[in-house]
Parts: sequence; structure tokens; C-alpha cells
Amino acid sequence: MRAIFRRLGRLKIPQKLGRMRSWLLPVFFLVALLVIVSQTIPLYTDWLWFDSVGFSSIFLTILLTQILLGLIFGGICFTTLYLNLSLVHRSPATDVLVELEDHLGLPSRFVLEPYIKRFLLPVALVLSLLAAVQAAAEWELALRFLYPTPFQIQDPLLHKDLSFFIFRFPFLNFLYLWGMIILVVSNLLVALAYILYRGIQITRQGLRFSFWARTHILVLISAILFLKAWGYHLSTYDLLYSPRGVVFGASYTDLFATLPALRILTVLVFICGLLCLAQIWRQRLTLLFGGLVTLAAVAVIGQMIYPNILQRVRVIPNELDLESPYIIYNIRFTRAAYGLDRIEEVEFPAEENLRMADIRKNELTVNNIRLWDPRPLLATFAQLQEIRTYYKFVDVDVDRYRLNGRYEQVMLSPRELSYDHLPSRVWINEHLTFTHGYGVVLGPVNRVTPEGLPVLYLKNIPPVSDGTLSINRPEIYYGELGNEYVFVKTKSKELDYPAGDKNVYTTYQGRGGVPVTPLRKALFAARFGTIRILFSHDIVPGSRVMLYRQISERVRKVAPFLRYEPDPYLVIGQDGRLFWIIDAYTVSDKYPYSEPFGGAENYIRNSVKVMVDAYHGSMSFYISDPSDPLIQTYARIFPTLFQPLEAMPPDLRVHIRYPEGLLAIQARMYATYHMRDPQVFYNKEDVWNIPPRTGRRDVPMEPYYIIMKLPEEKTEEFILLIPFTPARKDNMSAWMAARSDPPHYGKLIVYNMPKQKLVFGPRQIEARLNQDAFISQQLSLWGQRGSHVIHGPLLVIPIETSLLYVQPLYLAAEEQSLPELKRVIVAYGNQISMEETLDQALTKVFAKTVGISPPASAAPPTASIPSSIRGLIVKALEHFQKGQQLLRQGNLAGYAEEQKRLEETLKVLQTKTGGNP
Repeated sequence: MRAIFRRLGRLKIPQKLGRMRSWLLPVFFLVALLVIVSQTIPLYTDWLWFDSVGFSSIFLTILLTQILLGLIFGGICFTTLYLNLSLVHRSPATDVLVELEDHLGLPSRFVLEPYIKRFLLPVALVLSLLAAVQAAAEWELALRFLYPTPFQIQDPLLHKDLSFFIFRFPFLNFLYLWGMIILVVSNLLVALAYILYRGIQITRQGLRFSFWARTHILVLISAILFLKAWGYHLSTYDLLYSPRGVVFGASYTDLFATLPALRILTVLVFICGLLCLAQIWRQRLTLLFGGLVTLAAVAVIGQMIYPNILQRVRVIPNELDLESPYIIYNIRFTRAAYGLDRIEEVEFPAEENLRMADIRKNELTVNNIRLWDPRPLLATFAQLQEIRTYYKFVDVDVDRYRLNGRYEQVMLSPRELSYDHLPSRVWINEHLTFTHGYGVVLGPVNRVTPEGLPVLYLKNIPPVSDGTLSINRPEIYYGELGNEYVFVKTKSKELDYPAGDKNVYTTYQGRGGVPVTPLRKALFAARFGTIRILFSHDIVPGSRVMLYRQISERVRKVAPFLRYEPDPYLVIGQDGRLFWIIDAYTVSDKYPYSEPFGGAENYIRNSVKVMVDAYHGSMSFYISDPSDPLIQTYARIFPTLFQPLEAMPPDLRVHIRYPEGLLAIQARMYATYHMRDPQVFYNKEDVWNIPPRTGRRDVPMEPYYIIMKLPEEKTEEFILLIPFTPARKDNMSAWMAARSDPPHYGKLIVYNMPKQKLVFGPRQIEARLNQDAFISQQLSLWGQRGSHVIHGPLLVIPIETSLLYVQPLYLAAEEQSLPELKRVIVAYGNQISMEETLDQALTKVFAKTVGISPPASAAPPTASIPSSIRGLIVKALEHFQKGQQLLRQGNLAGYAEEQKRLEETLKVLQTKTGGNP
């Protein structure tokens, strides 16, 4: 190192710096100009977009907050750095140490001083710019800090309203970390500058400081120590998120070891800061050194050694007794953070007295049992309804409609344009001609054609309806797929839809997009990096450019502070227009004592429903949970963004549903946090699991929608349901229902199974299905014919006070996947049936139960049949039943023999009845 500095000292620095200055400044200004332009064009075009969608106030609020934060924090950083470096530069020349030995071999101060002075301002500006950018990125923390909403709940240890932890504490943490970085960087730069100015000299005896340098550095170190004292104070709040104990949150050790240590450290580090200032007038470092050693010793002992000793010696041997209060806190706050404290618990008897009369009584539930699973149905739609290679179905959504007076569950999938599959991906095709998807496919969840394909109420291009629903505006300009931008209302016609060998073209008639002018045309050409926009004769004044067409990206652009459900769903309005509905969440990772989900957030509410017009692209944000303090804060920050849910059009409001993602999180948490007794919770005596998906042991079952009548209710409603099983066991322990229909939207009910009774769970039913010889034989035969069997989800269907299990089976060819619904399995109690239709399977299952007999007033159906004919009928039935039994046992030879005897008996019967059936 010494040799390097000496070699630098021999360089002709003035000449070098002079030559550098001649080209460095122009390059610097050119780079700065390019950076400014590259940031200004996207910013201005974004402003145009925000203005076009009616949310310019949101853009201005965020932008002005970022600018203000950048100016404040950048100004503080610049003032701190420039002032400190200027003090170094202004240090008296008489204060420079007498150089006894040029240990580093640097040029003298008088040589370096003119050139260092030139770098003071640029260095301070660059570092301040970085600090400003970092501060501007925290605009959300700053706004939440300024607009807190009380939770009216206090934490149990420090007795602060939870709003402090959610809204204020994160920004205070940022201030502390940002301030510490600025002070440490300032100290390092000041020390380096003093070395160059000879205020600090490195000799064989060590470091030697001038009085000016010594005073300056000690003041900066004292500032760091004072700030660290505040940091230790903030660390006391961090204890409420401690993972040390048996549960998340402050534990016994945190409260009785770490908390006192932090308070002692706060005082000690403040005293060390005062000692640092006192050291200015003392030559010997004994006092300061002793304070710092004490501080380090207390930090190590109080934060590491003593807590570990206390945890091992006192807490672990008496863990349940000492940790019980903190387990109670964790249970209470976790249940509140995830909305589990709102769950109503009901006992469900799980009786096995269901009869065919009960099935008929619950006809609406049975008729809406979902036989089509979204995964195979998506493949079927792709084969039957994509029409052209550039159309794609992204997913299948489940919803409900009133069709011809019937409350019916349907499956719907929009036909979107996939730019990855265009026949020719030239610029004109991607951005002028192919601009939108077209139409939807919609059908009931349980109806099947004779070929095993879905019945469709809406299909084809242009949309063809069976009369139940109609679409008047089938174009989808905004969807789950989309490229970066398209131009509409241009001289180039847009492809509307293919019609045989010809295509039908159209011109956009909506309000979506940013109007184009000659200047904006040039700006968008610069933004997207292509001169084709600038020189295109098709793009004329009056044209519009559509940005952020992917709806998830679109809503995030407007409200980036919300979290969004990854699966939006499409609904059809009464006027035949298409709208997307997206569930949005408010989340936080600072809810005290609440167990984090997936190692991240530990508070969540579905507080917003977002509606996006698929044609115009307009967006509306509706507050669905006005009791949430976070959404109240955001509504105060952005007063023009949100509307009450009642403002949503009634024909669309009936389609809001409880989100699958939220219920999946709540179910995972409730599987543990349904236990409220601290001892039961500590021993994990009653932990539940979510049963695995059919055929996937490592993937939990997903919640599924169903139209059903809840116990004690009089009418059917749209329910999101998920079952529970005990940990390490497969029997059913409970099922959770989330209600989606008004006036009960958002209510959660958990139906608990009797603990003294075995109720089959999904895995046990699945095992019984696999063990059934008849079912196994059929599946094996199908698998040997060049096809593969697709197992649909095993659905738990509560009917009255009983549980019915239904599983569809699909058959698809190995080469070209067109899944067809081939069989439906129904299981109830000890009865299992696999038939071609759900009705047949239900009839067969409940024909074996007690209580299905003709009415007493009806004459026996065989009363007028001769005894000889009756005997042949009984004989034929015996052969059929025996054959079915042999088939289930895998005895194909015996089955063939019984089928032969059955055929002979039927021929005799046909002869005796004169050939009539």
C-alpha cells in the first residue's frame, strides 16, 4: 500500500487532472442529459396514461411525494456531506501536523488542495442523488406515516396502539437506517480527506491527529452513537416480532433478558456519545475506551449470552408455564390479523341417513355439483373453441348466473389474443392489426353431451348463444394476455374475427387509450425504441395508443400499494359487456405477535374489489371491507381513488365472490389457530391439515366453489369450501365455508365433525376407490387403449347433515389431448358407485340404502306380471348382479360366462313376451 501511494505521489497530478478536466465535464453532462431524457419521456407518457384513465391525481400524489422526499433527504445528505468536507477543506493550514515521516508518500496538502476542492461538490451531489433516489422509493412508508388510522387495539407489552407498528414504526426504522448510512459515509469521507490534508498522519508509531481533525471526527462519532441510542430504543419494538420463543412474538426471554439489555444499551451508548464529546478536551483515550469496552461487553452479554443462558436454564425446563401468556398473545393477535376471530363455529353431525328424497329435496345443489374441472376443461376448450392458433384460453373461471330463472354455476373462459402465436410477428401485425381477443366460452358445470364433451351456452366466433346469455361487445382489448402497446383508430383496419376463408375487420369505437398528436407520436416512438411509430402513415391524429393492457399490470400501475389475486375472473353484464373483477388485498408484515404466512406478511384483508372494462379499459376500485384501518388510510391518502361497494353496478355486484387465495391462507392458519387453549396449542394436540389434491400428495387441495344450502339455511347460495383432516390422519375433522352472496358476503363458518365418530376424509375415500376391483379394472382397461385417465378433484358435497363425495373421471388420447368426461364416481358412507352420469351414480348408491320404496298407495309394479315372466326377470337380474360382482373381483372369465347366461335368459324372456320389451 505504501508503495502505491508513493508511486501516486511521483505522478504529475496537476497535468493529469487538467487533461482529465477537459473531457470529463462534457462527458458527465452528456451522460446526465441522457439519463434525464430517458427518465422524463416514460414519466411524461405515464402521466398521459394516468390522465386518460382518470387517475391523474394518484400520479401527482405519488410523484410529488417522491420529489419532496428526494429534495428533503437529498438536501439533508448534501448539506451533511458538503458541510463536513468543507470543514476539512477549511481546516487551518497551521493545524497540519509536522511531517516527521512521509509514510504514504503523498504530495503535500498545498499540491492536492486545489484539485480536491473541485471534487467536493460533485462527490456531494452524486452521493446526495443516490440518497434522494433511495428516499423517494419509500413514498408509501412516508404517506402511511403521515396518515395513520387507529386500530383501537393496544399491544400487550408496550401498550401502544397497533397503528404505531403498522404505520409509523416502518418509517422510523427507515429514518434510522438512512441516517446511520449518511453519518458513517460522512465519517469515512472526512477521515480520508484528513489523511490527504495531513490532518491525520500514519506513522510507524500509529495514527496522529491534528486538533481540528480530532475534534471533527469525534463530533461525527458522537452523532453516530446518539443515533445508535435511538436505534436501540427502536429495537425494543422489534421484540414484538421475535422468532425466539415457541411462537412468533416477544417471549419470556425477550421480555426479561433482551428488553432490559436494550434499555441499558440505550443509556450506555448515549453516555458513550457524551464521553466522545468530552474526549475533545482530553488527550488520553482511557475514558472513551472504557465506555466503548463496557458498551461492547453489555451488548454481547445482554443480547447473546444471558438470553441463551436464561432460555436454556429457566425457560426450556418450564416452557409451558412461562410461555403460556405469550402463546395466548400470539393466538389472539394471529386470529385477529387473518380475520379468524370472525369465524363462526358450528357442530356438524355427519349423519349417514341421507335418502333419495333428500337428494331430490336438494336438487339445486346436486344439479350444480361441478363435474368439469378447470384443468381438463381448459384443454377441451383449446381443442374445440380456439378456432385459430393465435387465440388462447388462459384459464377457466367459476361463477354463477341466474339463467331463465335458475340459479346456476357456470364455467367461463375468455378467448384472448396470444401475440406469441401470431402467424407473422411483424410490427404492423403486433401493434396495428391484431389488437384484441374475441368472445368467451361459457357452459354449466355439470352438463355433458353424449360424446362426453361440455355443453356450451356461449361458443364460437362470433358468439352463438342458446338464449340464456348474450354478448353485445365481445372484443377483449384488456385481458390476462397482452403485448406492450397497440395503436387503434388508425388507417390500418383491425382484425375483428376470422370468418371462414375471410376475415372481418373493424375500427375501435371505445374510450380506451391515450390520444396521439404529432409530438406524442415522437415521444412514444422514443419510449418504445422504434422509429416505425414516428414514420408510420397509419398512425394519424385521432389515433389512440393503448398501454398496460395486461389487467394485472394495469391495476398495479394505478394502485401499487395493494396486493392482487393472481387469477382475475371475467363476468358478463346485463347489457352484454365484459368486465374483469380482481380481488385486491391490504397487507402488512408489522402486526405484533401475528404468525407470518409463508415467512412474509402477517396481516391481510380483502378490502378492495377492482373492476376493469375489457373494451374501454376503465378501472374502478371499490372498498369491500371499510372496517380495515389500512384501506381507511389509503382512502385518506388517495381520496379520489376508492368508491363504496354499493356504487358498483348491481348486475356486476352480484358476481363478487370470496377470493380463493384469501381462503387458502386463512385455512392454512386456522388449521393451527383453531386451538385457543395455550396448553393444547403448545402440545399441538389438535393440529389440522388440508388434505392433498387428488393424485398429488405434496400439493394441498384448493378451495372450490359450489352452490349449496348450508345447514339450517333455507336457500342455496354460492359457497367457497375447503375441508380439514387431523394432522397425520386422513379422517375428516371439519370443513370451512366462505359465503359469497349478499347479505352474508364475507362470513366464514367452520363445521366441526364429531370427535367420537369416524367421518371418512378425502384420502380415505380415494383409497377406497383405488381398492374397488370394478373401478380399478375399468381404469386399467382404459389405460391399455392408447388413452390416459385424468382424475378430477374429489369434491366433498355437504347435503343436509351428511357428506357426499363426487369425483369425475376424464379420458384423453395420448397423442391429442381432448379430455372427455366418461364416468362419475359417487361415494356415500360405505357405498361406492361409478356410472356414466351423476344421476345414475346417485341412483345406484341410494338404491342400496334403506327407505327408497314405492309409496304405500301405489300398486306393486309386478302385481300384474305372470309368475313365469317374473321368474325370468329375477333370473336375469341375478345373472347381471353376479356378473358385476365377478367383474369387481377381477374374474373376467366368470364375468363373461354370466353375461352369456344373461343373454340366453333375455332371449327366452323376449320369446315369452312376443318380442316386446
